[in-house]
Amino acid sequence: MEVKTEKPKSDATGVLKRIAGPVVTAVGIDAHMYDVVKVGNEELMGEVIKIQGENIIIQVYEDTSGIRPGEPVINTGLSLAVELGPGLLTSIYDGIQRPLSVLVDKMGDFIQRGVSAPGLDHAKKWEFKPLVKEGASVGPGSIIGEVQETNIVHRIMVPPNVKGGVVKSIRAGSYTVDEVVCTLDNGAQISLMQKWPVRVPRPVNEKMNPTVPLITGQRILDGLFPIAKGGTAAIPGPFGSGKTVTQQQLAKWSDAEIVVYIGCGERGNEMTEVLTEFPELEDPKSGKPLMERTVLIANTSNMPVAAREASVYTGITIAEYFRDMGYDVSLMADSTSRWAEAMREISSRLEEMPGEEGYPAYLAARLSEFYERAGRVKTLAGSMGSVSVIGAVSPPGGDFSEPVTQNTLRIVKVFWALDAKLSQRRHFPAINWLNSYSLYLDSLHDWYDKEVSPEWNAIRSWAMEILQKEAELQEIVQLVGSDALPEAEQITIEVARMIREIFLQQNAYDAVDTFCDMKKQYDMMKAIRQYSDLAYAAQSAGVTPQQIISVKSKNDLPQIKFIKDYKPALDKIQAEMDAEFNALRSAA
Repeated sequence: MEVKTEKPKSDATGVLKRIAGPVVTAVGIDAHMYDVVKVGNEELMGEVIKIQGENIIIQVYEDTSGIRPGEPVINTGLSLAVELGPGLLTSIYDGIQRPLSVLVDKMGDFIQRGVSAPGLDHAKKWEFKPLVKEGASVGPGSIIGEVQETNIVHRIMVPPNVKGGVVKSIRAGSYTVDEVVCTLDNGAQISLMQKWPVRVPRPVNEKMNPTVPLITGQRILDGLFPIAKGGTAAIPGPFGSGKTVTQQQLAKWSDAEIVVYIGCGERGNEMTEVLTEFPELEDPKSGKPLMERTVLIANTSNMPVAAREASVYTGITIAEYFRDMGYDVSLMADSTSRWAEAMREISSRLEEMPGEEGYPAYLAARLSEFYERAGRVKTLAGSMGSVSVIGAVSPPGGDFSEPVTQNTLRIVKVFWALDAKLSQRRHFPAINWLNSYSLYLDSLHDWYDKEVSPEWNAIRSWAMEILQKEAELQEIVQLVGSDALPEAEQITIEVARMIREIFLQQNAYDAVDTFCDMKKQYDMMKAIRQYSDLAYAAQSAGVTPQQIISVKSKNDLPQIKFIKDYKPALDKIQAEMDAEFNALRSAA
């Protein structure tokens, strides 16, 4: 669809020349890369993504059906930016930070085109409390005051792109996000809100080594494959293997103070579950709704693909903003495969040379740019903050060799491989312990020694060895049966079963088992290790594998998962276990 037009006199206004789905071409407009433009008579929001001579290529964040060549295109001269300030928490946005609640009020349940809405409520007043006095020196990123937003204190900062100086005036009071609360001697005026372009990482003083784990309360993650605060992880898995439930567990239980959840291109019914369940979830830390420390970005698969491409940048920018306040932020992207598919569609509209499976050649670079924005940092204000990025990947047919999964694995440090076969066996979380890995084990070693137990790292290594040994033995068992195994290896099979069923399996819907702290994880693993040591000692003393496996006390171990005050029950089981094995050895 093309039209020949003459260049208009104004550099800020041009006309549409060509339309190819979400990608349109304009002429007669002076623009820079990533400028936000308004397209057509309905002023649909778009962004400049390519410049070829006088042709300005634009991706439109809304449905382009019905617009025609010759309609006007207006350049705002601004980059795609998000509004950052009080009011972010509890909000549910679309991919370009339009609040869904505001859109519903404006046009009902179905989003129409050309409707814009600011990311923050510009009419609501917030109680501002200054933390610096007149005459104090402040710099970019300095915290000048705070607003009690929910149960989270929202720290008001000097924007990173504002030059520092001496505070000329600052006053407490009730303000909207637009009103000036602080003036510097260099003329800079600071309000409760700042804007930041989504494609530009927010600056920090220093990136720190990842030496503190993000505790999730999920035993297979904390125990075997931990992620560090400021780390990156991928959860690839086929349909129905539990990606979304795992991410919801991480959002609810991880010890991050702020959660940013991006539903990127997921099916409408899945996103509906998230949007209805999250407001109902109780924050275990405060007892208040989990939404009070959560920002949700909903961009379903039937929404425009260009907005899907932008949604991950919107989410990571909001996460960086809270990180700059000194908070630990956990960002869930569900799923990066849909994001990559949006890039693929836009790339094909641009008629770019396709890479593997039709994805653009820059797929790996875009994934790297996104995950590189994670990290544990020293902020401009001198405090510590972190953004941990956990991206779900939805490989077609569960094929981990496809480009998005493979490029993601080259970047992230933690791989939690979901397995459809485990989910079919009702083993949840369905994370395959043989395919998964964490590259943070060495850097977190000292933390576990100090905060959990000096024995923890050795016990973890022992459990992984047993599980790997079991995988090798299972091949023999399938050929000749378990009775043909040597006696010691029959015990290995039983110990591995206990690790799988008692430690690795976890019930997300049980009030107690949904979260397991590190102390309980250590005690559970130590009890299994105790059985293992006693069993091998008894076998050496002549006790048969059948007698060892028939020890009754170990059958009570699985119940420990569901007991809140578990220590007395566990001590009793361990004492009974000692007594039973002593009796077996005496009889032998």
